[in-house]
Amino acid sequence: MILRFFAALFLIYAFGFLAFAVSLPAPAAKTETDAVIVLTGGAGRIDRGIEIVESGLAKEMFVSGVDPEVKPAEFAEQFEVSRRTMNCCVTLGFLAVDTRSNAGEVAEWMKEKQFTSVRLVTTDWHMARAHSEVSGSLPEGTTIVKDAVVSHPALGTLFLEYNKLLASEISQGLPV
Repeated sequence: MILRFFAALFLIYAFGFLAFAVSLPAPAAKTETDAVIVLTGGAGRIDRGIEIVESGLAKEMFVSGVDPEVKPAEFAEQFEVSRRTMNCCVTLGFLAVDTRSNAGEVAEWMKEKQFTSVRLVTTDWHMARAHSEVSGSLPEGTTIVKDAVVSHPALGTLFLEYNKLLASEISQGLPV
């Protein structure tokens, strides 16, 4: 009886992983939002955020998890952001060190700006957990558009991220 239970649990886990791995999200359609949130840590994320702001799909961009030693001018130079765009539309967040603290940093900025819609930019394999964490920190009714940067993750990356997603979902469901 207990063997069947663990076999069933393993099958649920395995099919869940398979569903996660084959259903990675894609870039979002051209939908306007108040802001774009970019979580650092993967190639193409910041470039995608800048593209969104410069095309007028979002008024402002918040980059969460920037290394505290990075200066705005260095950021602008590295990502070829104009001075005008940096001054009007880009805010760098230096407090976050992981996905959960990204969510807290994003929530504070969104509250300060009083924005009600946001485009979340992160890598395709990271989107499920990032969306879960960020949506859990924002006020109810905030519209979040998932805008994934397409990657070609290794099986190990997917496996690790799936387990992090499960752990995150379990910890969010536990009473504090």
